[in-house]
Amino acid sequence: MADKQLIVQVRPDGTVHAETIGMHGEECLDYIAVLENMLDAETTASSFTDAYHQVAAEENTTARNWDGTR
Repeated sequence: MADKQLIVQVRPDGTVHAETIGMHGEECLDYIAVLENMLDAETTASSFTDAYHQVAAEENTTARNWDGTR
C-alpha cells in the first residue's frame, strides 16, 4: 500500500495549493479540513481525482452470487 501524502505548495501570491496522494474516497477530505484549520483558511476551489470516484463506485456495488444471495 502506498504511503499517504498531503503535498502543499505556498505560492508567491500567498495562495495555497494542496494535493492528496495515496488516499481514496472521502478520506482526503479529512486532511484538507485539517489544513484549512491550520492555516485559518477556506477552500475556494477543489476537484476530485479518479481514486475518489473509483472508491465511491466500489462502495455502491454489492456482490451477489448467481442465485441472488450474498
